[in-house]
Amino acid sequence: MDHNRLSKAIVALVELATRLRGPGGCPWDAQQTDSTVRMYLLEEAYEVVEAIEESVPADVCQELGDLLFQIVFLALLAQEKGEFDLVDVVELVTEKMIRRHPHVFGDTMVENVREVMANWTRIKIAEKKSTEESFLKSVPTDLPALLRAHRLSERAAKINFDWQNKDDIWGKVEEEFKELEEVVRERDDNRVSEELGDLLFSLVNLSRHWGQNAEHVLRLANQKFLRRFEKMEGVLKDSGLRLEEATAEQMDQVWEKIKTAEAVQK
Repeated sequence: MDHNRLSKAIVALVELATRLRGPGGCPWDAQQTDSTVRMYLLEEAYEVVEAIEESVPADVCQELGDLLFQIVFLALLAQEKGEFDLVDVVELVTEKMIRRHPHVFGDTMVENVREVMANWTRIKIAEKKSTEESFLKSVPTDLPALLRAHRLSERAAKINFDWQNKDDIWGKVEEEFKELEEVVRERDDNRVSEELGDLLFSLVNLSRHWGQNAEHVLRLANQKFLRRFEKMEGVLKDSGLRLEEATAEQMDQVWEKIKTAEAVQK
């Protein structure tokens, strides 16, 4: 890596953000606050994820740049208020990563990834004790619900608060489904919501035990649904039918043919 080029690029980006906020800069950027930029930060993060999933390096590069700009901009807002600056951000995360990798930067010996994760967890617990913060408290509340459920259960599992294996969690999924089935039959609207939540949470854990992230799994399912729906629209259009004119039966027939064709391709 060209360190001189890296330094110049980062400094240039910070100077750009500063100019946008300063006198003679952009009126829109000058009006932004933590609250407004927060939403753009989330959008940019999701666009990075989408670019990674689509495996287009040029898009990943561009979206990472957009996300980096939001981070630089937020650090600039904090600097204006005398809270911290980008240097503090970089120094703090560097110190944290060194502290959490004693097997790289210290004398700790590890045999495998499991031991690395065990060390990481012990260090995080020690950090939380020093701030008297709950072990799970730092999982952001604004994460998408499925992702937050994954992170909460994943973190709890690091201190052995977890199901022992895939069979145990599968049994829990079956139990939660039966409870949901019961309240659905009873038409108990209040309990349906609660039992749906319990089932979803158990499915998140099932996904985790199979080495998957439920948020990612659902994103892929969404993409598959969209792809098939767009194909269905195309088939109906080619047959002279607009989507709003097609019957449910006609749409279902086309949908099933699309599913069959995809299965044959696989």
